[in-house]
Order: sequence, then structure tokens, then C-alpha cells
Amino acid sequence: MKTPARVWIGFALIGLCLAALPFALAYAGTAWVRIANFAILYVLLALGLNIVVGFAGLLDLGYIAFYAVGAYVYALLASPHFNIHLPFWIILPIGALVAAFFGVLLGAPTLKLRGDYLAIVTLGFGEIIRIFLNNLSRPVNLTNGPQGITRIDPFSFGAFGFSGRDYLLGLELSGPIKYYYLLVAITLLVIVVNIRLQNSRIGRAWEAIREDEIAARAMGINTRNLKLLAFAMGASFGGLAGGMFSAMQGFISPESFVLVESIMVVAMVVLGGMGNIWGVILGAVLLSFVPEILRWTVEPLQQALFGRLLVEPEVIRMLIFGLALVLVMLFRPAGLLPSAVRKRELTS
Repeated sequence: MKTPARVWIGFALIGLCLAALPFALAYAGTAWVRIANFAILYVLLALGLNIVVGFAGLLDLGYIAFYAVGAYVYALLASPHFNIHLPFWIILPIGALVAAFFGVLLGAPTLKLRGDYLAIVTLGFGEIIRIFLNNLSRPVNLTNGPQGITRIDPFSFGAFGFSGRDYLLGLELSGPIKYYYLLVAITLLVIVVNIRLQNSRIGRAWEAIREDEIAARAMGINTRNLKLLAFAMGASFGGLAGGMFSAMQGFISPESFVLVESIMVVAMVVLGGMGNIWGVILGAVLLSFVPEILRWTVEPLQQALFGRLLVEPEVIRMLIFGLALVLVMLFRPAGLLPSAVRKRELTS
């Protein structure tokens, strides 16, 4: 079947917008380019969690643990902490594999759990990983405890580094702008992998498990292996995002991987539409950008109206965040862009 010309035109326009976005944001300040980079990181996390929650129907409240594993793998192999400085294209796959191993480690003992019970176990797993990272400084200093790991190597290709400034065709390429293009490239690759997974036999098997695990097992689907595969695949994307976060920040500590971060990623998947790749991306972008817009506008607005700060931006952010989730659950329970299957389930 031939793809219509308007589809290719649409892709070209989206590509041009993505290419020009960092330079447009840079006019408002480098901070907004960094915000866009972290929004893309959340997109990666949400796409990974969507495999577990959206495709396979397994509620995971400890997903941020895999993010932490990937971040610490990169930090330990690219910092003066152990005086190891491996190239990032070697460390990122290692981090993804280690995170996948931890995903299987979490999935193996929880194969018979569903719903609230699975959520509680995964929540506990996420907290256990954070506590371990916080305490593995004695008797052997593996993680440097609550002080975290500093002076983490940025990405680099030979003499080309992602942390400094360069110029191309008269355009200034700052570190955040270079990281932006790399993040977009990796995100596009992850989206392609997700689309291929969703339309594959494995994706259809995950959907069968999500709808009725007993019926899926009766049809000959190996639910055990496929659930473990979902945990491993989702965790690997989290580990990949963690490595990117570690390189961009140059510093990590256990406080970056608290339970609230897991809840945020779950909310992105639920708000956007579980099981729909484009809905998940929309949810991640909204919940990443809107809080930052509030942070930059609420305080000046209160100062202009009342002459002083009455309500902290963080409080308003959480109020709006909670209200948005309540409204979505009331009026669009399948999410802003639900998958066709879930939409049929909730409307039939």
C-alpha cells in the first residue's frame, strides 16, 4: 500500500519543527533547552513503562529503580570514582542490559501477582534500590552513599564533546542543544522499536495477557516468559534513559530517584493513554513542560497582583496536577489519546 504524499509532508514538517525547536527555545534561555532535554528523557521513561503497563497490563510503581540502575552504571564506569572512563557507546548498552537483568529480577518472583499486590511489590522494589544506593558506601564504597557521584564524563566522540560549545554554519551549538539532537535520535529509535513490538506476535501476546491471562494461557501463550520479557524490555529503556541523565547532569545521588518520580512516570502513561505510543508521548511532554511553565509564571504573576508570593509554585503545580488527573479519570478514563482497544472497552 502506497503511503499518501500528505503523510510524508507531515513527517517532514514535524522533522523541521524538531530541528528548529532548540534554537527557538534558546532565545528564551538555555534553561528551556535543558527542560526540553529532560522532557525527552521522560518520554523515554514513559515509553519503557508503557511496555509493562500499557502493553502487558502489569502495574509497576517502582519503575524509577531501573532509571537509577542505568544512571549509576554510567556514573561508575565514566567517572573518577573507580577511575574508569569507558566511551559512552559502550556504557549505555551495558546500563540497558544491567537494568534488564534487574527487570527480570523483579519480574521472576511476581509472576502470579496482579493489580494492587503487584503495585505494592514493585513500589517496595523501587524503594529498596534507592535505599541500597544510599547505603552502599560501607564497608566498600560502591555508590558514595547520599553524597552521590560527581565529575561524571559527558558524551564525546573523539575530540567532539557534547558539553562544550561548537559552531556549525554560523549557528552556535551549546552543550544542551547537542544533547537535544542526540536525545531526539535515540527517542525516534525507541519509538520505532515500540511500534514494531506492538505490531508483532509478542505485542499481540502481551495484549492477550493484559485482557485475560487465563484465556491467553489456555490459547498456548507462554505467559511466564512474556511477562519477564515485558519487564526486561521496559527496564532496558529505563536504564538507557538513566545513562543519558547521568551524562547530562554530571552528578547523581539517590535523591534523584525517589518514589514521586515513579508516580510521575505512571501518571504520564495514564494521562496520555495506556497502550498508545503517541498518547504516552503526549502525556510525558505535558507533565514535563507544564510544571516548568508554571514555575516561571506563577511567582511573577502573584508579585504583580498581590505584591508578594502567596502560594508556592510547587503547591500550585501539585494542585493542578491532581486536578488534571481527576478530570481525566472522570471524562476521559482511557487517557487523552487512548489506544483503540481500551477505547472500545470503556465505551462499549
